[in-house]
Amino acid sequence: MGVGPPGHSAWVTRHVQADHPGQNGDGPPDRTRPELDDATVEAVGRLSEALEWVERARGALYEFHQLCGHADLTLGAAISQLEDAGHPRTAALVRGRLHGRNVLDGRWTFQIVEEYDDLYYRPFVDVDEEVRRRLTGGERHVHEARMKARERARAGRDLWGPGA
Repeated sequence: MGVGPPGHSAWVTRHVQADHPGQNGDGPPDRTRPELDDATVEAVGRLSEALEWVERARGALYEFHQLCGHADLTLGAAISQLEDAGHPRTAALVRGRLHGRNVLDGRWTFQIVEEYDDLYYRPFVDVDEEVRRRLTGGERHVHEARMKARERARAGRDLWGPGA
């Protein structure tokens, strides 16, 4: 992930703030937080990147939850169709061995999702917010804001304005 070349804060101050509106209250706010040192911005950005991976893992877990739920509902339909087709003993076999099973010992997927949320996800979100509150005044994506400002300034574009 890297914040850019060493001295990014100085570069932003010299090239971005000096030449673009919005840095002195006359336009959109400067989201680059030039008063912060590069190491702090990089560390906070890395923590936020870790949270983004946790978010992706959470999405995969919810997908797992929905896939298993859909499979179980489809299994229920298959059991009904076996019964309707005159195969009650086979339907009973499938029901007895598969339908309503736990996916992990003692748990269905909704319980796994809830446990992940309570034990890992929510504390991760809370810590990320606390670190940002302490170090960036709560501002999110300072690293990315610096990247945007640097790249748009080099291209001669308005840093925070609409359009391309």
